[in-house]
Amino acid sequence: MTTETPSTKAEKGLSRRTLLKTGAAAVGAIAGSGAITGFPTIWAKTNITLRQFGTGVSNINAIAEKCKADLGITLEMTATDSDAAAQRAVTQPDSYDIADIEYWIAKKVFPTGVLQPMDVKKLKYYDKIVPLFINGKMKPDSVIAQGTAPHTVGFVEAQGSKKFAKEPTQWMTMVPTIYNADTLGIRPDLVGRDITSWADIMDPKFKGKTSILNIPSIGIMDAAMIMEAMGNIKYADKGNMTKAEIDKTIEFLIKAKGDGQFRAFWKSFDESVNLMASGEVVIQSMWSPAVAAVRSKGIACKYQPLKEGYRAWGGGLGLASHLKGAELDAAYEYINWYTSGWVGGYLNRQGYYSACMETAKNFMTADEWGYWIEGKPAQGDILSPEGKVMEKAGAVRDGGAFEARMGAVACWNSVMDEDRYMVRRWNEFIAA
Repeated sequence: MTTETPSTKAEKGLSRRTLLKTGAAAVGAIAGSGAITGFPTIWAKTNITLRQFGTGVSNINAIAEKCKADLGITLEMTATDSDAAAQRAVTQPDSYDIADIEYWIAKKVFPTGVLQPMDVKKLKYYDKIVPLFINGKMKPDSVIAQGTAPHTVGFVEAQGSKKFAKEPTQWMTMVPTIYNADTLGIRPDLVGRDITSWADIMDPKFKGKTSILNIPSIGIMDAAMIMEAMGNIKYADKGNMTKAEIDKTIEFLIKAKGDGQFRAFWKSFDESVNLMASGEVVIQSMWSPAVAAVRSKGIACKYQPLKEGYRAWGGGLGLASHLKGAELDAAYEYINWYTSGWVGGYLNRQGYYSACMETAKNFMTADEWGYWIEGKPAQGDILSPEGKVMEKAGAVRDGGAFEARMGAVACWNSVMDEDRYMVRRWNEFIAA
């Protein structure tokens, strides 16, 4: 799926080429410093286009339109799935300026040198980023979850370095933007009983009516949550399995598949929505907005909190290594705009979380903030970013407050040391 925003015609006056010849970098630097406030005029005259690619989760046309209106920067967006994003980042580094990727992908991508570290001194809202992305903890006494926790690949040692730093430094690999705590989606009207554990997806009662997602790095995490919940295995680190642990997990999945437990293995958001809305599947791996999409059709669907906790993921914006001069200044300007609140509010209203909560709060009503972030009952109807009614007054968000949900994360999506072996075995399971 490719969603591209139409490029606007060059503005009259300074052409981009002339401007680049006559010190566009200087113009960009002044704009980027915040010394000038009429950004749209400046960037419109440079006629700058930034090419961004990433998953469909956050490559949203509304963001590109708002960016054009606020900054005068044209965003060309391409949406792809996670595996394709990881591949493109490394193999086609000249095809993009901004990589909108997940942290487990960054672990694969950053060491190849296709992205440049970001100077935190140029990040206007750096001090507003939630601590989860700085030190891995929701609160000072939180336990750091297993897997590729974003802070472990969030910084490099120096400007020219490709080596991840153990502590926060001046050089960030990506600016975090979006994240969530994922669990199983259920059709409460069709499951016929309380669902409390990841193990419930394997109940013979649901034979032929379950699904897990077919993105190896993420699917294996869901399988690990299920295996541990069933008491089949206790992993040292679900996010970094040994070959023996991978084998045991895959063999379990192949047997369950052979027994007819699974109806399907979905790869895209739309597939997961259709499986659930049709009732072909009653319990499955799901993403929060997919649950919302099923509900918006008037069909009961719940994102079920489970006693073993959540599997989390997080994404951010990275800068291509080739960016310099005016384009690099524009990219920093775009990232500062992205974290200034409007986009954060938009993402929060979709059921995701913004990495700069404080700025996002300014772009949400008190009722929206109460419902999405504080776990309070909605006072009035809760609307989607597009203005559709998602929840009626009185509704409480599945899983409750932000701190309760992100505080109950058991593992992050990850890249294992045995990643290649894991992917090979996963593909054997899908083909079995």
